[in-house]
Amino acid sequence: MRQALRGLTTRGRSFLAAAAAAGVSALVLGERDLLRVAILLAALPLLAAAYVGQTRYRLACTRTVEPGRVPVGSPARVLLRLSNLSRLPTGTLLLEDRLPYALGSRPRLVLERLGGQRASTVAYTVRAEVRGRYEVGPLVVRLTDPFGLCELSRSFTTIGRLTVVPQVVTLPNVRLAGEFAGSGDSRARSVAVHGEDDIATREYRDGDDLRRVHWRSTARTGELMVRREEQPWESRATVVLDTRRQGHRGEGPTSSFEWAVSATASIALHLRRSGYKIRLVTGSGVDMDATERDGEGAVLDCLAEVNLSAANDTLSLVERVRRRGDGGLVIAVLGGLSLAEAEALGGLRASGTTCIGLLVDPATWLNLPEEVRTQTIADHEAAALTLLRAGWRVVSVEHGTSLTALWPQAARGSQGFAWRAAMAETVAPAGGRTR
Repeated sequence: MRQALRGLTTRGRSFLAAAAAAGVSALVLGERDLLRVAILLAALPLLAAAYVGQTRYRLACTRTVEPGRVPVGSPARVLLRLSNLSRLPTGTLLLEDRLPYALGSRPRLVLERLGGQRASTVAYTVRAEVRGRYEVGPLVVRLTDPFGLCELSRSFTTIGRLTVVPQVVTLPNVRLAGEFAGSGDSRARSVAVHGEDDIATREYRDGDDLRRVHWRSTARTGELMVRREEQPWESRATVVLDTRRQGHRGEGPTSSFEWAVSATASIALHLRRSGYKIRLVTGSGVDMDATERDGEGAVLDCLAEVNLSAANDTLSLVERVRRRGDGGLVIAVLGGLSLAEAEALGGLRASGTTCIGLLVDPATWLNLPEEVRTQTIADHEAAALTLLRAGWRVVSVEHGTSLTALWPQAARGSQGFAWRAAMAETVAPAGGRTR
Protein backbone atom coordinates (compact mmCIF):
# COMPACT_ATOMS: atom_id res chain seq x y z
CA MET A 1 0.00 0.00 0.00
CA ARG A 2 2.89 2.34 0.74
CA GLN A 3 4.27 1.78 -2.77
CA ALA A 4 0.82 2.36 -4.25
CA LEU A 5 0.49 5.67 -2.39
CA ARG A 6 3.83 6.75 -3.82
CA GLY A 7 2.34 6.02 -7.25
CA LEU A 8 -0.45 8.57 -6.93
CA THR A 9 -0.64 10.77 -10.00
CA THR A 10 -0.99 14.54 -9.97
CA ARG A 11 -4.73 14.06 -10.23
CA GLY A 12 -4.76 11.71 -7.22
CA ARG A 13 -2.65 14.07 -5.13
CA SER A 14 -4.94 16.94 -6.11
CA PHE A 15 -7.91 14.95 -4.81
CA LEU A 16 -6.17 14.45 -1.47
CA ALA A 17 -5.29 18.15 -1.28
CA ALA A 18 -8.90 19.08 -2.06
CA ALA A 19 -10.12 16.62 0.58
CA ALA A 20 -7.83 18.19 3.18
CA ALA A 21 -8.98 21.70 2.28
CA ALA A 22 -12.65 20.66 2.36
CA GLY A 23 -12.19 18.91 5.73
CA VAL A 24 -10.55 21.92 7.33
CA SER A 25 -13.27 24.20 5.93
CA ALA A 26 -15.99 21.86 7.23
CA LEU A 27 -14.52 21.94 10.75
CA VAL A 28 -14.16 25.71 10.73
CA LEU A 29 -17.60 26.40 9.27
CA GLY A 30 -19.39 23.51 10.95
CA GLU A 31 -20.73 22.19 7.62
CA ARG A 32 -21.35 18.46 7.88
CA ASP A 33 -22.20 18.17 4.16
CA LEU A 34 -18.83 19.65 3.25
CA LEU A 35 -17.19 17.05 5.52
CA ARG A 36 -18.91 14.29 3.55
CA VAL A 37 -17.50 15.75 0.36
CA ALA A 38 -14.04 15.78 1.94
CA ILE A 39 -14.35 12.11 2.92
CA LEU A 40 -15.43 11.22 -0.63
CA LEU A 41 -12.54 13.16 -2.18
CA ALA A 42 -10.06 11.37 0.11
CA ALA A 43 -11.59 7.92 -0.42
CA LEU A 44 -11.33 7.97 -4.22
CA PRO A 45 -7.51 8.12 -4.53
CA LEU A 46 -7.06 5.76 -1.57
CA LEU A 47 -9.35 3.18 -3.13
CA ALA A 48 -7.60 3.62 -6.50
CA ALA A 49 -4.21 3.05 -4.81
CA ALA A 50 -5.53 -0.07 -3.09
CA TYR A 51 -6.93 -1.37 -6.39
CA VAL A 52 -3.72 -0.82 -8.33
CA GLY A 53 -1.51 -2.05 -5.48
CA GLN A 54 -3.40 -5.34 -5.22
CA THR A 55 -3.31 -5.94 -8.96
CA ARG A 56 -1.15 -8.93 -9.78
CA TYR A 57 -0.99 -9.49 -13.49
CA ARG A 58 1.02 -12.39 -14.88
CA LEU A 59 2.45 -10.94 -18.06
CA ALA A 60 5.14 -12.12 -20.45
CA CYS A 61 6.89 -10.09 -23.13
CA THR A 62 8.84 -11.22 -26.18
CA ARG A 63 10.71 -8.79 -28.38
CA THR A 64 11.90 -8.90 -31.99
CA VAL A 65 14.02 -6.29 -33.78
CA GLU A 66 13.76 -6.55 -37.58
CA PRO A 67 16.34 -6.34 -38.98
CA GLY A 68 18.95 -6.55 -36.26
CA ARG A 69 21.55 -4.79 -38.45
CA VAL A 70 20.64 -1.66 -40.41
CA PRO A 71 22.63 1.05 -42.23
CA VAL A 72 22.79 4.57 -40.87
CA GLY A 73 19.54 6.40 -41.55
CA SER A 74 17.50 3.26 -42.29
CA PRO A 75 14.51 2.26 -40.13
CA ALA A 76 14.18 -0.84 -38.01
CA ARG A 77 10.94 -2.30 -36.68
CA VAL A 78 10.52 -3.36 -33.06
CA LEU A 79 7.76 -5.93 -32.39
CA LEU A 80 6.49 -6.42 -28.83
CA ARG A 81 4.26 -9.38 -28.05
CA LEU A 82 2.59 -9.06 -24.66
CA SER A 83 0.90 -12.19 -23.25
CA ASN A 84 -1.51 -12.41 -20.30
CA LEU A 85 -0.71 -15.70 -18.58
CA SER A 86 -3.57 -15.49 -16.07
CA ARG A 87 -7.25 -16.13 -16.67
CA LEU A 88 -8.28 -12.69 -15.47
CA PRO A 89 -8.42 -9.82 -17.96
CA THR A 90 -6.24 -6.80 -17.40
CA GLY A 91 -7.23 -3.22 -17.13
CA THR A 92 -5.72 -0.39 -19.15
CA LEU A 93 -2.00 -0.87 -19.68
CA LEU A 94 0.35 1.95 -20.57
CA LEU A 95 3.46 0.63 -22.37
CA GLU A 96 6.72 2.53 -22.59
CA ASP A 97 9.88 1.09 -24.16
CA ARG A 98 13.21 2.47 -23.06
CA LEU A 99 15.46 3.60 -25.90
CA PRO A 100 18.89 5.22 -26.15
CA TYR A 101 18.82 8.89 -27.03
CA ALA A 102 20.27 8.20 -30.50
CA LEU A 103 17.21 6.13 -31.45
CA GLY A 104 14.72 8.89 -30.71
CA SER A 105 12.09 9.48 -28.05
CA ARG A 106 10.62 6.64 -26.03
CA PRO A 107 7.51 5.18 -27.66
CA ARG A 108 4.38 5.14 -25.50
CA LEU A 109 1.50 2.83 -26.35
CA VAL A 110 -1.88 2.20 -24.72
CA LEU A 111 -3.40 -1.29 -24.44
CA GLU A 112 -7.01 -0.89 -23.36
CA ARG A 113 -7.68 -4.47 -22.29
CA LEU A 114 -5.95 -7.83 -22.56
CA GLY A 115 -8.17 -10.85 -22.04
CA GLY A 116 -7.23 -13.84 -19.96
CA GLN A 117 -4.64 -16.08 -21.59
CA ARG A 118 -4.59 -13.80 -24.61
CA ALA A 119 -1.75 -12.04 -26.37
CA SER A 120 -1.44 -8.80 -28.28
CA THR A 121 1.31 -7.47 -30.54
CA VAL A 122 2.34 -3.85 -30.89
CA ALA A 123 5.06 -2.40 -33.09
CA TYR A 124 6.96 0.82 -33.59
CA THR A 125 9.82 2.08 -35.77
CA VAL A 126 13.23 3.42 -34.76
CA ARG A 127 15.84 5.18 -36.84
CA ALA A 128 19.43 6.11 -35.99
CA GLU A 129 21.69 8.63 -37.69
CA VAL A 130 24.72 7.55 -35.66
CA ARG A 131 26.63 4.28 -35.95
CA GLY A 132 26.83 1.97 -32.95
CA ARG A 133 25.32 -0.92 -31.02
CA TYR A 134 22.17 -0.08 -29.10
CA GLU A 135 20.08 -1.86 -26.49
CA VAL A 136 16.34 -1.58 -27.05
CA GLY A 137 14.28 -1.95 -23.89
CA PRO A 138 13.38 -3.11 -21.35
CA LEU A 139 9.62 -2.60 -21.63
CA VAL A 140 7.93 -0.73 -18.79
CA VAL A 141 4.24 -1.44 -18.13
CA ARG A 142 2.35 1.21 -16.23
CA LEU A 143 -0.73 0.00 -14.34
CA THR A 144 -3.42 2.57 -13.69
CA ASP A 145 -6.98 2.75 -12.38
CA PRO A 146 -9.91 3.82 -14.58
CA PHE A 147 -9.86 7.36 -13.13
CA GLY A 148 -6.11 7.89 -13.57
CA LEU A 149 -5.57 8.61 -9.87
CA CYS A 150 -2.78 6.07 -9.29
CA GLU A 151 -0.09 4.64 -11.55
CA LEU A 152 2.54 1.95 -10.85
CA SER A 153 5.33 0.71 -13.08
CA ARG A 154 6.45 -2.84 -13.76
CA SER A 155 9.56 -3.50 -15.83
CA PHE A 156 10.51 -6.58 -17.84
CA THR A 157 14.10 -7.76 -18.07
CA THR A 158 14.32 -8.75 -21.74
CA ILE A 159 16.05 -6.36 -24.14
CA GLY A 160 16.77 -6.36 -27.86
CA ARG A 161 19.92 -5.29 -29.67
CA LEU A 162 20.20 -3.17 -32.78
CA THR A 163 23.43 -2.61 -34.70
CA VAL A 164 23.60 0.51 -36.86
CA VAL A 165 26.32 -0.01 -39.46
CA PRO A 166 27.93 2.45 -41.91
CA GLN A 167 26.24 3.24 -45.19
CA VAL A 168 27.49 0.95 -47.97
CA VAL A 169 27.47 2.20 -51.57
CA THR A 170 27.67 0.10 -54.71
CA LEU A 171 30.98 0.45 -56.54
CA PRO A 172 31.59 -0.11 -60.25
CA ASN A 173 33.60 -3.14 -61.29
CA VAL A 174 37.10 -2.04 -62.29
CA ARG A 175 40.28 -4.01 -62.81
CA LEU A 176 42.85 -3.27 -60.13
CA ALA A 177 46.23 -4.22 -61.53
CA GLY A 178 48.51 -5.85 -59.01
CA GLU A 179 45.82 -7.22 -56.77
CA PHE A 180 46.91 -10.83 -57.25
CA ALA A 181 49.62 -12.03 -54.91
CA GLY A 182 51.68 -14.26 -57.17
CA SER A 183 51.47 -15.06 -60.86
CA GLY A 184 48.44 -16.04 -62.88
CA ASP A 185 45.18 -14.32 -63.69
CA SER A 186 43.89 -11.70 -61.30
CA ARG A 187 40.97 -13.71 -60.02
CA ALA A 188 40.39 -15.53 -56.76
CA ARG A 189 40.92 -19.22 -57.29
CA SER A 190 42.39 -22.21 -55.54
CA VAL A 191 43.17 -25.82 -56.34
CA ALA A 192 42.97 -28.87 -54.16
CA VAL A 193 46.14 -30.50 -55.38
CA HIS A 194 49.30 -29.31 -57.03
CA GLY A 195 49.94 -30.46 -60.56
CA GLU A 196 50.85 -29.20 -63.98
CA ASP A 197 49.61 -25.81 -65.04
CA ASP A 198 46.34 -25.71 -66.86
CA ILE A 199 47.27 -24.99 -70.47
CA ALA A 200 44.02 -23.20 -71.26
CA THR A 201 45.02 -19.97 -72.99
CA ARG A 202 43.69 -16.50 -73.63
CA GLU A 203 44.77 -13.44 -75.58
CA TYR A 204 47.74 -11.45 -74.32
CA ARG A 205 46.89 -8.34 -72.30
CA ASP A 206 49.07 -5.38 -71.50
CA GLY A 207 51.00 -6.11 -68.33
CA ASP A 208 51.00 -9.90 -68.65
CA ASP A 209 54.28 -11.64 -67.85
CA LEU A 210 56.00 -12.66 -71.09
CA ARG A 211 57.16 -15.84 -69.39
CA ARG A 212 53.55 -17.01 -69.54
CA VAL A 213 53.38 -16.82 -73.35
CA HIS A 214 52.24 -20.16 -74.80
CA TRP A 215 54.20 -20.30 -78.06
CA ARG A 216 52.43 -23.32 -79.51
CA SER A 217 49.04 -21.62 -79.25
CA THR A 218 50.56 -18.37 -80.50
CA ALA A 219 51.87 -20.12 -83.62
CA ARG A 220 48.52 -21.81 -84.21
CA THR A 221 46.34 -18.70 -83.84
CA GLY A 222 48.72 -16.06 -85.17
CA GLU A 223 48.10 -13.93 -82.04
CA LEU A 224 50.11 -13.72 -78.88
CA MET A 225 48.53 -16.11 -76.34
CA VAL A 226 49.32 -16.64 -72.65
CA ARG A 227 48.58 -19.51 -70.30
CA ARG A 228 45.54 -19.17 -68.08
CA GLU A 229 47.26 -20.69 -65.10
CA GLU A 230 45.58 -22.14 -62.04
CA GLN A 231 47.59 -21.30 -58.94
CA PRO A 232 47.14 -22.40 -55.32
CA TRP A 233 46.94 -18.74 -54.27
CA GLU A 234 44.08 -16.32 -53.95
CA SER A 235 43.53 -12.63 -54.49
CA ARG A 236 44.19 -10.81 -51.25
CA ALA A 237 43.43 -7.29 -50.16
CA THR A 238 44.07 -5.35 -46.97
CA VAL A 239 41.72 -2.44 -46.30
CA VAL A 240 43.15 0.14 -43.89
CA LEU A 241 41.17 2.80 -42.01
CA ASP A 242 42.96 5.82 -40.55
CA THR A 243 41.36 6.65 -37.18
CA ARG A 244 43.65 9.50 -36.07
CA ARG A 245 41.59 12.30 -34.58
CA GLN A 246 43.87 15.03 -35.92
CA GLY A 247 43.67 13.62 -39.44
CA HIS A 248 39.91 14.18 -39.84
CA ARG A 249 37.73 17.25 -39.93
CA GLY A 250 34.09 18.02 -39.25
CA GLU A 251 31.55 16.71 -36.77
CA GLY A 252 28.71 14.22 -36.87
CA PRO A 253 27.42 12.36 -39.92
CA THR A 254 28.97 14.89 -42.35
CA SER A 255 32.50 14.60 -40.98
CA SER A 256 35.39 13.24 -42.99
CA PHE A 257 35.71 10.34 -40.55
CA GLU A 258 32.17 9.14 -41.19
CA TRP A 259 32.88 9.34 -44.92
CA ALA A 260 36.04 7.29 -44.37
CA VAL A 261 34.20 4.63 -42.36
CA SER A 262 31.51 4.33 -45.04
CA ALA A 263 34.17 4.14 -47.76
CA THR A 264 36.06 1.42 -45.86
CA ALA A 265 32.91 -0.68 -45.50
CA SER A 266 31.96 -0.20 -49.16
CA ILE A 267 35.43 -1.14 -50.44
CA ALA A 268 35.80 -4.17 -48.16
CA LEU A 269 32.40 -5.59 -49.11
CA HIS A 270 32.89 -4.84 -52.81
CA LEU A 271 36.22 -6.66 -52.90
CA ARG A 272 34.95 -9.56 -50.83
CA ARG A 273 32.03 -10.07 -53.19
CA SER A 274 34.53 -10.01 -56.04
CA GLY A 275 36.33 -13.01 -54.57
CA TYR A 276 39.06 -11.44 -52.47
CA LYS A 277 40.33 -12.59 -49.13
CA ILE A 278 39.81 -9.45 -47.06
CA ARG A 279 41.77 -8.22 -44.09
CA LEU A 280 40.64 -5.13 -42.18
CA VAL A 281 43.13 -3.01 -40.24
CA THR A 282 42.35 0.20 -38.36
CA GLY A 283 44.47 2.70 -36.50
CA SER A 284 42.60 1.89 -33.27
CA GLY A 285 44.03 -1.64 -33.15
CA VAL A 286 41.58 -3.75 -35.16
CA ASP A 287 43.17 -6.47 -37.28
CA MET A 288 40.67 -9.02 -38.56
CA ASP A 289 40.12 -11.43 -41.41
CA ALA A 290 36.78 -11.37 -43.20
CA THR A 291 37.02 -14.72 -44.97
CA GLU A 292 34.53 -16.65 -42.84
CA ARG A 293 30.95 -17.22 -43.90
CA ASP A 294 29.59 -14.13 -42.14
CA GLY A 295 32.61 -12.04 -43.02
CA GLU A 296 30.51 -9.16 -44.33
CA GLY A 297 28.56 -8.99 -41.10
CA ALA A 298 31.77 -9.11 -39.07
CA VAL A 299 33.24 -6.19 -41.04
CA LEU A 300 30.08 -4.12 -40.65
CA ASP A 301 29.77 -4.90 -36.94
CA CYS A 302 33.38 -3.91 -36.40
CA LEU A 303 33.00 -0.64 -38.30
CA ALA A 304 29.75 0.12 -36.46
CA GLU A 305 31.75 0.68 -33.27
CA VAL A 306 34.99 2.16 -34.57
CA ASN A 307 35.76 5.64 -33.23
CA LEU A 308 38.41 8.29 -33.59
CA SER A 309 41.50 7.69 -31.50
CA ALA A 310 43.72 10.26 -29.87
CA ALA A 311 46.83 8.23 -30.75
CA ASN A 312 48.89 9.70 -33.57
CA ASP A 313 51.29 6.83 -34.22
CA THR A 314 51.35 6.14 -37.95
CA LEU A 315 54.37 3.86 -37.60
CA SER A 316 52.40 1.39 -35.46
CA LEU A 317 49.69 1.28 -38.15
CA VAL A 318 52.32 0.57 -40.80
CA GLU A 319 53.85 -2.19 -38.67
CA ARG A 320 50.42 -3.72 -38.09
CA VAL A 321 49.79 -3.87 -41.83
CA ARG A 322 53.25 -5.34 -42.45
CA ARG A 323 52.95 -7.90 -39.66
CA ARG A 324 50.92 -10.27 -41.78
CA GLY A 325 51.58 -8.63 -45.11
CA ASP A 326 52.15 -11.16 -47.88
CA GLY A 327 51.80 -9.10 -51.02
CA GLY A 328 48.51 -8.44 -52.70
CA LEU A 329 46.65 -5.16 -52.56
CA VAL A 330 46.52 -2.48 -49.85
CA ILE A 331 43.77 0.13 -50.01
CA ALA A 332 44.02 2.79 -47.30
CA VAL A 333 41.36 5.39 -46.49
CA LEU A 334 43.46 8.15 -44.96
CA GLY A 335 42.84 11.44 -43.22
CA GLY A 336 45.07 14.45 -43.59
CA LEU A 337 48.77 13.52 -43.39
CA SER A 338 51.92 15.32 -42.45
CA LEU A 339 55.05 14.85 -44.53
CA ALA A 340 56.57 12.47 -41.95
CA GLU A 341 53.40 10.38 -41.78
CA ALA A 342 53.26 10.14 -45.57
CA GLU A 343 56.89 8.99 -45.64
CA ALA A 344 56.09 6.28 -43.07
CA LEU A 345 53.14 5.03 -45.12
CA GLY A 346 55.24 5.14 -48.27
CA GLY A 347 57.35 2.34 -46.79
CA LEU A 348 54.50 -0.12 -47.36
CA ARG A 349 55.23 0.02 -51.08
CA ALA A 350 58.83 -1.10 -50.58
CA SER A 351 57.80 -4.77 -50.28
CA GLY A 352 56.29 -4.75 -53.75
CA THR A 353 52.72 -4.41 -52.51
CA THR A 354 50.29 -2.45 -54.67
CA CYS A 355 49.08 0.48 -52.55
CA ILE A 356 46.11 2.73 -53.22
CA GLY A 357 45.37 5.68 -50.96
CA LEU A 358 42.11 7.61 -50.70
CA LEU A 359 43.47 10.78 -49.13
CA VAL A 360 41.07 13.21 -47.44
CA ASP A 361 41.66 16.84 -48.37
CA PRO A 362 41.14 18.59 -44.99
CA ALA A 363 40.82 22.05 -46.54
CA THR A 364 37.49 21.13 -48.16
CA TRP A 365 35.84 19.79 -44.97
CA LEU A 366 35.94 23.00 -42.95
CA ASN A 367 35.62 26.72 -43.55
CA LEU A 368 39.17 27.76 -42.73
CA PRO A 369 40.77 31.22 -42.71
CA GLU A 370 42.59 31.95 -45.92
CA GLU A 371 46.08 31.64 -44.45
CA VAL A 372 45.29 28.35 -42.70
CA ARG A 373 43.54 27.04 -45.80
CA THR A 374 46.57 27.81 -47.99
CA GLN A 375 48.91 26.00 -45.60
CA THR A 376 46.51 23.02 -45.32
CA ILE A 377 46.36 22.68 -49.10
CA ALA A 378 50.16 22.83 -49.32
CA ASP A 379 50.53 20.12 -46.66
CA HIS A 380 47.96 17.96 -48.42
CA GLU A 381 49.73 18.20 -51.77
CA ALA A 382 53.13 17.56 -50.16
CA ALA A 383 51.82 14.39 -48.49
CA ALA A 384 50.21 13.23 -51.74
CA LEU A 385 53.42 13.88 -53.67
CA THR A 386 55.39 11.85 -51.11
CA LEU A 387 53.04 8.89 -51.53
CA LEU A 388 53.18 9.21 -55.33
CA ARG A 389 56.96 9.14 -55.28
CA ALA A 390 56.84 6.02 -53.11
CA GLY A 391 54.78 4.27 -55.78
CA TRP A 392 51.28 4.71 -54.34
CA ARG A 393 48.22 5.53 -56.38
CA VAL A 394 46.64 8.53 -54.71
CA VAL A 395 43.02 9.65 -55.02
CA SER A 396 42.11 12.97 -53.43
CA VAL A 397 38.86 13.04 -51.47
CA GLU A 398 37.07 16.38 -51.33
CA HIS A 399 33.95 17.16 -49.35
CA GLY A 400 30.79 16.17 -51.21
CA THR A 401 32.52 13.75 -53.59
CA SER A 402 30.95 10.29 -53.82
CA LEU A 403 33.03 7.15 -53.52
CA THR A 404 31.34 5.76 -56.63
CA ALA A 405 32.84 8.56 -58.70
CA LEU A 406 36.29 8.20 -57.12
CA TRP A 407 36.59 4.43 -57.33
CA PRO A 408 37.53 4.20 -61.06
CA GLN A 409 40.52 6.46 -60.35
CA ALA A 410 41.94 3.68 -58.17
CA ALA A 411 42.28 1.56 -61.31
CA ARG A 412 43.62 4.33 -63.56
CA GLY A 413 46.12 5.57 -61.04
CA SER A 414 46.72 9.14 -59.89
CA GLN A 415 45.57 11.34 -62.74
CA GLY A 416 44.42 14.90 -63.05
CA PHE A 417 45.72 16.16 -59.72
CA ALA A 418 47.28 19.51 -59.03
CA TRP A 419 50.36 17.99 -57.43
CA ARG A 420 51.25 16.02 -60.60
CA ALA A 421 52.38 19.32 -62.02
CA ALA A 422 54.43 19.92 -58.90
CA MET A 423 55.94 16.45 -59.26
CA ALA A 424 56.83 17.17 -62.89
CA GLU A 425 58.60 20.34 -61.79
CA THR A 426 60.42 18.65 -58.95
CA VAL A 427 61.48 15.45 -60.68
CA ALA A 428 63.40 16.16 -63.87
CA PRO A 429 63.07 13.85 -66.90
CA ALA A 430 66.00 11.77 -68.03
CA GLY A 431 68.67 14.02 -69.53
CA GLY A 432 66.82 17.12 -68.31
CA ARG A 433 67.39 19.39 -65.38
CA THR A 434 65.46 20.02 -62.23
CA ARG A 435 63.52 23.27 -62.12
